[in-house]
Amino acid sequence: MSSWDSPPDYPLSSDLVRRLKCALAAGDNDTVQELICTEVEPVDAVIELANDDWMKEPSAQLPTGALLGLWTLEYKRELTTPLCIAAAHGHVFCVRHLLSHSADPDARPGGRGALHEACLGGHTACTRLLLQHGANPDLLSAEGLAPLHLCRTPASLGCAQALLEHGATVQLECGPGRDTPLHVAAQYGLDEHAQLYLGRGARVDARNARGETALSAACGAATRSPDEHARCLRLCALLLRGGAAADARDEDERSPLHKACGRARPSLCTLLLRHGADAGALDYGGASPLARALQTATCAPPAAPQRTVQALLNHGAPSVWPDAFPKVLRTCAQVPAVIEVLFNSYTKLRVSDSWQEVIPEEVYQKHEPFYRSLFALAHTPRSLQHLCRCAIRRLLGKKCFLLVPQLPLPETLQMYLLLEPEGVLR
Repeated sequence: MSSWDSPPDYPLSSDLVRRLKCALAAGDNDTVQELICTEVEPVDAVIELANDDWMKEPSAQLPTGALLGLWTLEYKRELTTPLCIAAAHGHVFCVRHLLSHSADPDARPGGRGALHEACLGGHTACTRLLLQHGANPDLLSAEGLAPLHLCRTPASLGCAQALLEHGATVQLECGPGRDTPLHVAAQYGLDEHAQLYLGRGARVDARNARGETALSAACGAATRSPDEHARCLRLCALLLRGGAAADARDEDERSPLHKACGRARPSLCTLLLRHGADAGALDYGGASPLARALQTATCAPPAAPQRTVQALLNHGAPSVWPDAFPKVLRTCAQVPAVIEVLFNSYTKLRVSDSWQEVIPEEVYQKHEPFYRSLFALAHTPRSLQHLCRCAIRRLLGKKCFLLVPQLPLPETLQMYLLLEPEGVLR
């Protein structure tokens, strides 16, 4: 009979569970240690918890299964052990005490063992103690994840080092996605973890169940803060230096560049392009990296979408089919710099007065100088300077980004050739 079928040693209604939960909620470490070390018997007792996510980090989302359990007749029992609780909260004294009293370091009645919990919390000292007492460094949780796959924060670097020192498998493919630890590091933007894994022999172009390499996973991961952006850029540069294929496609034929463009990361796009990524690649849906950049332009950070579009065009990305330009105008009306960069990539493009109908009045008013200059071209040819720009760009082709800076021209003219937006069209 499994522990899920057996009655817990300390059910939800017990006095000890109530006091333990109160102590944890209050951050009363002394009381937590006293309860775990002096009152819980046996040392591997199974403790039942409520479905309130109380022993996880405050920002964690309640699992769907737990939510369903609250509203259906199915009761979702959450079980753990004293060792798991101590490891999850970094209580080194408790972990040492329990292990010295022969607690099983691999017990996982609730699906995760103490080593999983220590890695999730980034508690290096607890991780080392558990490993020294024989914890299995490759123990799989109920979700099929090894401890290395739960090293998901910068603070967990020490945990990852300890696991590898004790024989953890760096190339282990785990979970529904068949991710390796390097994939996990890429998904969470952990450049130091990635460097550690590569140094231990991780294959840089290993693929998961979705056909993604670590580089692909990193380019598609969400980042929010400047620090996360910087870590992601360092990680991708590390992977590329380690031999990662810049143009590796996943199961949907999307390249890392498709994903970086979809996330509006101009620095990352430029990095990929300079390592040979195909600016004109098409995914299974027929979308190019440029199309991905245009689709997400209005929700991207300021300046990012036009920089992404500019980088793609300067690396030879085909421009949008002229008949589709009104659709781009409708989609990107709030980001006129994107429209300017794209419009200037054509030698000539017939401007229609009807285009004004797709631009909301408030957007037109906000960016009136630009839109006035755009619609003025409906009756005026492009300048000779622009035609010369197009001729030079056509001659240089995909090497515009490389050759234009070498031309004996003032920097302002070089930037003009590289489609630097000016705020108006001429």
